[in-house]
Amino acid sequence: MLDGQKYIGMQYHADKVVEALVNQLPDVKWHGVYKMAYIPNKGNAVTLLFNTLKGVAWVNTHYFFKNKPVNTRGSGQLDLHWAEKRKRSPNYCQCPDSYLQKLVLKKYAQSTIRTYLGCFERFINHYADKDLDVLDERHIRAYLEILVKEKHSNSYINQSINSIKFYYEIVMDMPNRFYHIERPRPEQKLPKVLSKKEVLTIIEHTNNIKHKCIVSLLYSAGLRRSELLHLKLTDIDSKRMLIRVENAKGNKDRYTLLSENVLKDLREYYKEWKPKVWLFEGINGEAYSATSVKNVVSKSAKRANIKKLVSPHMLRHSFATHLLENGTSLRHIQTLLGHNSSKTTEIYTHVAVNAFNKIKNLLD
Repeated sequence: MLDGQKYIGMQYHADKVVEALVNQLPDVKWHGVYKMAYIPNKGNAVTLLFNTLKGVAWVNTHYFFKNKPVNTRGSGQLDLHWAEKRKRSPNYCQCPDSYLQKLVLKKYAQSTIRTYLGCFERFINHYADKDLDVLDERHIRAYLEILVKEKHSNSYINQSINSIKFYYEIVMDMPNRFYHIERPRPEQKLPKVLSKKEVLTIIEHTNNIKHKCIVSLLYSAGLRRSELLHLKLTDIDSKRMLIRVENAKGNKDRYTLLSENVLKDLREYYKEWKPKVWLFEGINGEAYSATSVKNVVSKSAKRANIKKLVSPHMLRHSFATHLLENGTSLRHIQTLLGHNSSKTTEIYTHVAVNAFNKIKNLLD
């Protein structure tokens, strides 16, 4: 988008034949800032580009097709009242409605929508005196430098880049303008895990049978917090001793393990609490909140005198690590966790103690 008009930008490796063909295109110009040739995007411009380079170069026109799937993560039980009711100061620039609408249509997870809105609104408020369409790579780099100086995490900086790219490339349907923006080098952090004794101690120090079931399921089934919150009564298959996890990360369904001991606790919990739809319900029969689950885990850990800062996801990491230490294959663990790639699951080989136990310490 330049001066309110749409154009087709063309980037290619140095090639005299391709360059000669591109120069034959009507109204072709060179953009010094974006370092690419471009032509007006009107009429049969895309078809003309195809025909001109046919048999000579492959043309990637991915960004010209609307309604392309950008993210396959299911949105689950999407509630956007928080976005509509946000209170902002009069001078605060809110995210365009089209941005939120596109996130919903693309079925992004609610947590991702929150992250993208927060990151993008911080960006546009940094340049509150400028129109969004005049911002370019220089403005984005300057903004990212500020985030680095403020010592934000690599993850946050990457999320900020993604939120900005989403606006220009998906909402505004522009070609990929920002693939030259430098990203932080990926961090290689190991998952934090608990010992099995620590996990059992945390379970023993829960307040009631409901909290005991919550902590036990997070660990024994390797569930993400969001997956636990969206479990329904019908997802507990006591005959096959399995738990059905629907619409998980990546918009996938899977089965995971149901412990016999946890099943006994669940039956006791059901008689006492009588949930109707969701396995764990909050006020007025709504699904239990993510904050409540976090508090249940952290408070139980404190009562158990665990010095580590324990989160629900740490229980999932512990589940995978302990299975690996017990000899379960990585392939089976990958299936239980719902990982797309085995490389994601392989991270647990770096924290499983059985690999280290085989090595004799030099001072022993």
